[in-house]
Amino acid sequence: MDKKWEEIKNDVLAKNFNLSVVFADSSLIRKLNRRYRKKNKATTVLSFPLSKTDGEIFLNSSLVKKADLDYLFIHSLLHLKGYGHGKKMEKEEKRILEKFYGKKHYNWN
Repeated sequence: MDKKWEEIKNDVLAKNFNLSVVFADSSLIRKLNRRYRKKNKATTVLSFPLSKTDGEIFLNSSLVKKADLDYLFIHSLLHLKGYGHGKKMEKEEKRILEKFYGKKHYNWN
């Protein structure tokens, strides 16, 4: 994991949180999504909390553009922290992106 992602992980989850990041293709993501979420489609990310201090993130290397990786990494961390999709999660994503990448890094409406 690169230094910036390590800093973000520590900010969102904690220094003692053990995180595994896996880059997988659409086929594996689809299988995992079907098995664990009962959704038979590939998605961009899957986050699996394993314990209070351990988790795993799968990023779909087939669907994810390099420019979106930072955002999707943060999105995944927030899922590990217990956030669901919605305005609260979006606000936190924006706060973290601005903190680590500046206001101009992403175009927020």
